[in-house]
Amino acid sequence: MHRVRQTVLAKSPELRVELAFLEFIQPDLCQCAELLVQEGFNHIVVLPMFIAQGGHLRRDVPMLLDELRQRYPEVSFSLSCAAGEAELVVQAMAAHVLSLVSH
Repeated sequence: MHRVRQTVLAKSPELRVELAFLEFIQPDLCQCAELLVQEGFNHIVVLPMFIAQGGHLRRDVPMLLDELRQRYPEVSFSLSCAAGEAELVVQAMAAHVLSLVSH
């Protein structure tokens, strides 16, 4: 995830990109959102770096976003689909698989 963040910032240094985690690692989503809100950001896009839609994306993340929307009604929170469901990512994963089995 750190490499993805570094790559995004290298290509678009004007963006603010932060990493937030659901379990075991800090900062969590609420801490990250609080920091961004304190800095004056009023639109926060959450991009789950998961391969596919699972329990976290069906239950946990929407619940956290509902809490954040209640706490910060002046801020727009958008939830993107799982990164692994994006067509470019699917194509990249398929190309990687094919590169492993091609001789």
